[in-house]
Amino acid sequence: MLGVGSTIGAGIYVMTGTAAAEYAGPSILVSFVIAALACLFTAFSYGELSSSLPVSGSAYSYAYVSMGERAAWTVGWLLLLEYGISCAAVASGLSGYATSLLSSFGVHIPAALSQATFQTVPGSGGMAITSGWRFDLVATIAIAVVTACLVRGVQESARVNTIIVFIKVGVLFLFVACGLFALHPSYWHPFIPEYRGGFQYGIPGMFRAASIIFFAYVGFEAVSTASAEARNPRRDVPIGIIGSLVICTFVYVCVASILIGIVPYQQLNVADPLSIAVRAMHQPWLALFVNLGATIGLCSVLLGLLYGQTRIFFAMSRDGLLPPIFSYVHKRYHTPWTGTILLGIIVALATATLPIDVISDLVSIGTAAAFGIVCFTVIWQRNMHPDMPRSFSVPLGGFRVKGWWIGFTPLLGILFCIVMIAPLFADMARALLHGNPVPALLLLAYAGLGFVTYWYYSRHNSSFAKKSAD
Repeated sequence: MLGVGSTIGAGIYVMTGTAAAEYAGPSILVSFVIAALACLFTAFSYGELSSSLPVSGSAYSYAYVSMGERAAWTVGWLLLLEYGISCAAVASGLSGYATSLLSSFGVHIPAALSQATFQTVPGSGGMAITSGWRFDLVATIAIAVVTACLVRGVQESARVNTIIVFIKVGVLFLFVACGLFALHPSYWHPFIPEYRGGFQYGIPGMFRAASIIFFAYVGFEAVSTASAEARNPRRDVPIGIIGSLVICTFVYVCVASILIGIVPYQQLNVADPLSIAVRAMHQPWLALFVNLGATIGLCSVLLGLLYGQTRIFFAMSRDGLLPPIFSYVHKRYHTPWTGTILLGIIVALATATLPIDVISDLVSIGTAAAFGIVCFTVIWQRNMHPDMPRSFSVPLGGFRVKGWWIGFTPLLGILFCIVMIAPLFADMARALLHGNPVPALLLLAYAGLGFVTYWYYSRHNSSFAKKSAD
């Protein structure tokens, strides 16, 4: 439930329309499969690591135990993009659907309280403050509620999350069932639109769309961050990771097929593509259910992602790489409450000020890079600790190069992650050459902040540094 709850959210409710309209058209169904394959090989790698290293912190802890402090810091900083920063994108999508839901009940939220302070300037790709002050209060309130749930405790949050997962998946299947009677098969043709240069349609567009909807799979490995609290982590965590990935891929393909069959893909470049489809079906009651399901679903994604980020920062703080405020445990609730509240504040401020399309590519870059390191960690562990007990091992076997074992599964995972990252960097380079340095500057600023933090704080206060001093 944690895996499905953390995954199904902004990707299917928001990103699918943009990816289809701008890049892939109906071939976005293949894009989902490409992105799923990248995640599948990574999921197997997560499964082996979590079954042999059941420690809280996800890929961060795996890298720390396997390859040391610097590799762990790199992974931890990348995971902040995957979990923490992606929360801002998810909350922005939640704000749009929640505002639409409230408007159906006659409650109209003004744009000043439902949109980010900074907006993308059409035609330039840059950011600017729109006319009049804006602050996304709806998203901020949602993050505050999720933060309070996580401070209250994991068990209570898990119960709420299970209920939410059943609601939002049920709404999506209701959309599919009703959409079957409103399909226009002609909208699926041509399946791969004619290539128009750059990454617009054709085969390049298909892969560019995969790099966007890769964001839709962020969170499936959040199960591994809960391994320390699982009853039988060596059995439960691999099942949870791989099972949630299969379920989510099936749901994505079904929903995307119906969505494109109801509305021409050229009209789906909006923040609420499912609402557009429901309105085209002329069923107001279904629109109400879809908006409600999207709002609830995105709340559950926030719950899972923010939960994962707090546990990763808890592990990093415990190892001395971050200040101790992230590892203070509440005496009654037994949760890292101060770190959870601080992260909630940071995410809320980012959500209220930054637009969703500015950070989605950065999230995909951070996620793919972290996934690639996870796959490499499996190879490293197999060579450094070949006799370590493993109740779950990656399939397909491997081969040896100069004595080093290289598994086919982790190698394919690394290659697919490169395939996910390459279009993003290519688009970033094209934007830079056309006079828009904002995406590249954001990435460089984030990397620079991570380097400064490690160089001036982490390496002097880490557990490894203290042991060396002793």
